[in-house]
Order: sequence, then C-alpha cells, then structure tokens
Amino acid sequence: MAGENQTHVTEFMLLSFPRGRPFIFVLFLAIYVATLLGNSAILALVFLDPHLHRPMYFFLSHLSCLDICYSSVTVPKILANALCPQATISYGGCLAQMFFLMGCAGAECALLAVMAYDRYAAICQPLRYPHAMSRGVCVAAATSCWLWGMLDSAVHTLLASRLSFCGAARLQHIFCDVPPLLRAACSNIRPSEVALHAASVFVGLSPFLLVVVSYLCILATILGMPVAAGRSKAFSTCSAHLLVVVLYFVTANLNYNRPSAGSSPAADTLVSTLYCIVTPMLNPLIYSLRNQEVRGALRKALGGLG
Repeated sequence: MAGENQTHVTEFMLLSFPRGRPFIFVLFLAIYVATLLGNSAILALVFLDPHLHRPMYFFLSHLSCLDICYSSVTVPKILANALCPQATISYGGCLAQMFFLMGCAGAECALLAVMAYDRYAAICQPLRYPHAMSRGVCVAAATSCWLWGMLDSAVHTLLASRLSFCGAARLQHIFCDVPPLLRAACSNIRPSEVALHAASVFVGLSPFLLVVVSYLCILATILGMPVAAGRSKAFSTCSAHLLVVVLYFVTANLNYNRPSAGSSPAADTLVSTLYCIVTPMLNPLIYSLRNQEVRGALRKALGGLG
C-alpha cells in the first residue's frame, strides 16, 4: 500500500545475489580472509617495527582499521545469505549496516586527504614537519576523521529511517546502502538525495581536491630536487598512497554518483562490491608492493620468524 509506514517493514529481501551461491560463498570468504590477514599484517608491522613509528604509518594503521571495518560490516552477512534459500536482512540490521558503511566511507575520504597532507608536509616543508605532524596533531587528525565519517553517516541513516516502502521491501543489491534504499522507497526521497549530493561535495570532492593540490605541490618539489636519489625516494613514499587514492575515489564516485538511468542491478552490485569489498583487500597489497619501508619491515618480520 502506498505510504505504508516504514515501521511495518521488518526485513528486506536482497534480490541481486547471483546463482551458484556455493561459489559466491567461497569467493567472498577468500576475499574476507585476505582482507583480514593483509590489514592485520599492516597493523602488526606498524606496531612492532620502530622504523614505522612515524605519522605516515600511524595513518596507514588507521586506514587498515577502516578497511577491516568496511569488510566486516558487509561480508559476514553476505556469507550467511549465500547459505540461505532467500537472501534477507532485517530492517534494523539494514540501517545499522548502512550507518557503519557510510561512516567508514566518510572517514576514509578524510583520512586519505590527511595522509596526502602528511606527504606534502614531509616533502615540501621538511623543517616544519616535526611540529606540523606532531603526535598530538596526528591523534587529533585521526580522531577527527572517524568522527567526521560517523557524523555524516548519522545524517544519512536518520533520513533513511524516515523512508517508507510499498508492499514487500525488496532491494536490488547484496547489502544495504543508500542508493538501493532510495530506489526501493515509495515516499519522498528528495531530502536523502540532497544529503547524498551534499556529501559527495563536502565528504568526497573536498578531500579529493585537497589530495590533488597536495600532490601538485609535491610533484613541483620533487621535480626541483637536484639529486635523482632524493626524487626516487620521494616518489617511492608517495606512489602507494596515490594508487590507493585513485582506486578508492574512482570506485566511490561510480558507486554514489552514477546516473540511475540505464544502470542495471548487476552493474550496481559489481561497482559496490569493488568499492566496499575488493578495495579493502587490495590496499595492504598495494602498500606491501609499492612501499620500500613496509617491504623491509615485512622481510625483517618474516626473517625473525624463520
């Protein structure tokens, strides 16, 4: 019935689960285990290796925490649904999943911008770097990123809780997120759409522009270095973060800002999976392969075990 109050909705049916669910279970389990192992390894290396007790790796440890949270918000429920005849999620579980997912998304956008500023301060203003990125500043910046993400998420979740759904509540997705909820709602979704567009500017675009400005300054400084070895070291410390930034912001933009016209549920699910599930798995791999200090710490740790 049109205008049905959302409190009557007790669960959502998730309609985008593909066939061959045993394969889906194995695939997502493998991704989840790789995500947990990779990001836990980064956390352990940063904690145990004194050479990594620096602002850059302090923020990297927070990025790994966010990636673990990202996957843990969505993948366990996906694994449970993959073993059930009908994929469902409770109404409260859906809102909780969306809250933590959006919170992690907002926090990661801000954190990537802070990491870019850290590289800018280290390369472009090395004499001021110890003061600009003191321990107190780093703790305050990381805490602000988490709080910023949760505040943004609270707005989206509050607006989503006011939506109503007509008839059986069906989501063309494999987990709960703002876009599929808006497509399923039969009440006024304009406030949620406005909030989503505002978040795209203030939570997504603004950090991305800060990253771009930081790296333009870094590039100008690196090109002005007289010694090739110095340029190579500077590029090495930035390349991993830059790859993570590109991967994250491209998939996030595709997930939240794609035009609904012409999109298919399969394409939406694929983009969301890349953004929320595959990217957290790839981040520690990128840092392990592209960052010399992380590779060195990993070799030292493995050598100690041997």
